[in-house]
This record gives sequence, structure tokens and C-alpha cells, in this order.
Amino acid sequence: MRAFLEKHFPERRVFLRSDADTRFIRLRPMTQIIAAAGGTMIVSWTIIATAILLMDSIGSGNYREQAMRDQQTFRESLNAMAAERDLREQEALAAQDRFNTALERISVMQTELLQSEARRGELETGIDVIQSTLRKTLDERDEVRAELAALQAPSENGEREALPAYAEDTLNVLTAALSETAEERDATERGAQDALAQADEMAERIALMEDQNDAIFRQLEEAMTVSVEPLDKMFRAAGMNTDTLIDQVRRGYTGRGGPLTPISFSTMGEVSSPDTERANAILERLEELDLYRIAAEKAPFAMPVHGRFRYSSQFGTRRDPKTGGIRQHYGTDMAAPVGTPLYAAADGVVTHAGWSSGYGRLVKIKHDFGIETRYAHMSRLGVSVGERVSRGERIGDMGASGRVTGPHLHYEIRVGGKPVNPMNYIKAARDVF
Repeated sequence: MRAFLEKHFPERRVFLRSDADTRFIRLRPMTQIIAAAGGTMIVSWTIIATAILLMDSIGSGNYREQAMRDQQTFRESLNAMAAERDLREQEALAAQDRFNTALERISVMQTELLQSEARRGELETGIDVIQSTLRKTLDERDEVRAELAALQAPSENGEREALPAYAEDTLNVLTAALSETAEERDATERGAQDALAQADEMAERIALMEDQNDAIFRQLEEAMTVSVEPLDKMFRAAGMNTDTLIDQVRRGYTGRGGPLTPISFSTMGEVSSPDTERANAILERLEELDLYRIAAEKAPFAMPVHGRFRYSSQFGTRRDPKTGGIRQHYGTDMAAPVGTPLYAAADGVVTHAGWSSGYGRLVKIKHDFGIETRYAHMSRLGVSVGERVSRGERIGDMGASGRVTGPHLHYEIRVGGKPVNPMNYIKAARDVF
């Protein structure tokens, strides 16, 4: 071993010379081996550490870029859904305008039809009166002719008796009356024919109008289905009972969204027509849509952060960022720079605005349906207790107050005092808005 070491690591001397003296340092083979091994280890450690740092930096950069791309894609999808929702709302309003116009036209056509039927009834009555008068006149004429023939019959001596003056006058009056009656009859028949023709034309117009109304009804029904079903699906996806929800809004919300008056085209207590029933069904769907819209404003479906952020921690069991232990997390963390604006997720009343242990600066908002939202670790509070806020209203800024490792928003939703996953509401609203 010594021969091997002396061959590859011969003893070396390092001379240190000064003006008055010369000294040297002896480097034995073992010392050289230890120095070489130490240098190799230092260089290897440096290379490995540098490679790990570079790989971690590249990986984190790719993760941030992917998160930014996913967030941008989500925003574009959200904007597209909002535009589609506005388009559907405009189509529903336009369909409602067309529906109201069609109802007005139907009312006018029905009024004209009723007037035409009344006129036809009057004409038929007049024709009956004229015909009875004509028959009576014809009977009187026949009687007068019989008397006239008897008067004009030759007497026993073979000579005709002269007609009295009153008989000649009566005959002339009857003849004139018959002529006038015949003319009135002809005029009445012509009027009746015109009335029948108008009635047929009116019936054709009504049939055409019914076809148009059926098309309008179909469009309205489809628009209502397209508008109501996504909202119903959104509430059900958030775990809310839509039947109870709508009943509660209908009972408690009196300022807006009251019940619509059903349509009735008859005041005689008659059975409603199919068009009336369809119109009333559409009005009920419109009322339901309005109630859904009110409920959507009162439930926390809006995002509390509108700017760029990332989800840094989800709802449920997690490893505590400070102690490392397993703990329950009752909200969703959204990380962004200090001062990022925060907004109310729904209409409600502020029940707490101040410092709370662990939460830091905390805002609690009470909403309808037994829902409460919490916004923790804020740097600035923009609301006070008792203040009523609207959906999308700014309530403060994001910060790092309380028990945190960095600036973020701790967002909680509680229903009946029990915490629920905020992502249920966020994902449900993502498919609609």
C-alpha cells in the first residue's frame, strides 16, 4: 500500500521562503489523498446542488406558466359563458315582446271575429223577418188577386164589372210593396253572402294567426327551458333544494319578482283554450326565471377575487403549513399580492368586520337561505357591521394578517353554521355564468 501511495501520491514539499529564512511544508501521501477526496466531495456536492436548484426552478416556472394558462383559459370560458347568458336573456326578452304583440293581435282578431259573428246573426235575423214579411205580403197579394179575379169575372149578362177605385189603389200599393220587398230581399241576400265571405276570410286569417302563435309559443317555451334549466342545475349542483328555495323567495321577496297575472280571453266563465293555458304556463316559467335570478343574487355564486390568483389550499383535511400536522381546513385559499381587491359573493348584511384570532382581519356576511360567507387575513376592511352589501361590491383588500405564511384570502361558506366546500358553489356557477 505504501509503495502504491508513494508511486501515485509521492511525498511533496512546499517551500515558503522569506528574506531571512526558508521553511517547507511536507505533504505526505495520506494528506494528499484526504485533500483530494475532500475537494472531490465539495465539487460533487456543488454540482448536485446546482442541478437540483436548476431542476426545481425550471419545474416551478413551468408550473406557474401552466397555472397562468389554465387561469386565462378559465377566464375566457367564463367571459364566453357570460356573453352567452346575456344573449339568451336578450332572446328571452325579444321573444316576450313578440309574444305580447301576438297576444294583442289575437285580441284584435277575436274582437273582429265576434263583431262579424254578431253582424251575421243580425243579418240572419233580418233575412228571417224579411222572408216572413214577404210571405205575408205574397199571401195578401194572392188574396187580392183572387178578389180581383172574382170582381173581373163576367156577370150573368156576359159583361165584366168595373173594379172599384179602392181596389185599383190597393193593387198598385201591393205591387209596389212587392217590388220593394223583392229588392230588399235581394240586397239582404247579397249582404249575407258578403258577411259569409268576410267570415271565411276572417277564419283563414285566424288559422294563419294560430300557426304563427304556435311557432311563437314554441320559441318562448324553448327559450324558457334554455334559461331555467341551467339555473336549476346550478342550485342543485351546490346542494340546494330548488323547490324549497323558490318557495322561500316567493314568500319573502315582495319588492321584486311578484306573481304574474294569468291570461284570460273570456269573461263568461268558459273553459280556457289551449293557447291560454300555454301562455299562462310561459308566464309561470317567466316568474320562475325571475325568482331564480333573485335567488342567484342572494346565494354566493360570485367569485370573491376578480384579479389573477391561484388556489393555494383546498377544503378538507390537509397538512398544517406551520406545524406540519394533519388538520381540517374549512375553506379555500386564494393567493395573490397584498392589496388585491376582494368582493362580496352575494347580497347580504355584514355581521362581523374586525380582528379575529387566527383569521386576522375578518369580514362575515350573512345571506339568505341560512348562508354565511367569511373573508379572512385581509389587509384592509372596507365595510362595517350592519352594512348591507350587494353582490360584487368591494369589501376590502387581500392581506397576510393572522396565522398565515403569506398573503392570501381564506374564503369560507357556512350553511346553517356548518362549513361546506366553496368549490361546490364556484364550480356550479362556472357552468352558468
